[in-house]
Amino acid sequence: MKIIECPRDAIQGIETFIPTENKINYLNAILNNGFDTIDFGSFVSPKAIPQLRDTAAVLAGLNITAHSSKLLAIIANLKGAQDACNFEEINYLGFPFSISETFQQRNTHSSIAESVVNLEAIKHLADRNHKKMVVYLSMGFGNPYGDEWSLAVVEKWTKVLSEMGIQTIAFSDTIGVSNEENIDYLFKEITPLFPNIEFGAHLHAKPADAIRKVNAAYQAGCKRFDVAINGYGGCPMATDELTGNIATETLINFFDEHKIAHHVRSETIPAMMNGFQKMLSKTS
Repeated sequence: MKIIECPRDAIQGIETFIPTENKINYLNAILNNGFDTIDFGSFVSPKAIPQLRDTAAVLAGLNITAHSSKLLAIIANLKGAQDACNFEEINYLGFPFSISETFQQRNTHSSIAESVVNLEAIKHLADRNHKKMVVYLSMGFGNPYGDEWSLAVVEKWTKVLSEMGIQTIAFSDTIGVSNEENIDYLFKEITPLFPNIEFGAHLHAKPADAIRKVNAAYQAGCKRFDVAINGYGGCPMATDELTGNIATETLINFFDEHKIAHHVRSETIPAMMNGFQKMLSKTS
């Protein structure tokens, strides 16, 4: 199992600015706990996501020599990718590619067609700078805007990404509309068509629904999960009411109870939960 911890997704919607030092201290505390990857920050317009305007400064404060986790930064356009590529420490560039036209416009201020062109340029840049791409298939389980969604739509855009050379795709439930049926549907019907792609689940859920979604993804063969300590998170550009990420502690408890092997140090979860709350308690 690959477990990707997403503090970036957890804090991006918090309006009160979290001091840079707080972020650095928290990230350094979770860097060596067995997470495959830490989604730590983003290179986007500070007007869009002011909470993450200090990503470069945060990165400068990380103890990169002592951790085992890889680092992922979110970008939304070529300029953001260029900024991220200036940092050798970053392993992955994450790009939100929505199959909902409405949300792609809201999230990246570009159409789906324009995003295909942008992503191709970003992919070439990433290759030249020895970065790997993670593409989030946003609104992958449906959308609230009335835009078309079906298995055929998901397959169509997955094929486009595959032909582009994308090797990691996370089916992303940006607003929490996934359920056991459509999670099972996507992982069992889509993933076998693209054996060269590593598929993951980036699910948002209310706490009462989290275990059912995790179990559905696991039973359908998912071996890559995005989570966030305390279940914080949600996309500020999606809806007015945010639905949080799957809580890290929920996923780890599920895996431990069912004796599913993973690499996260379960005994460190309480300290990480406390550390996250401590980071938030000193906002300015």
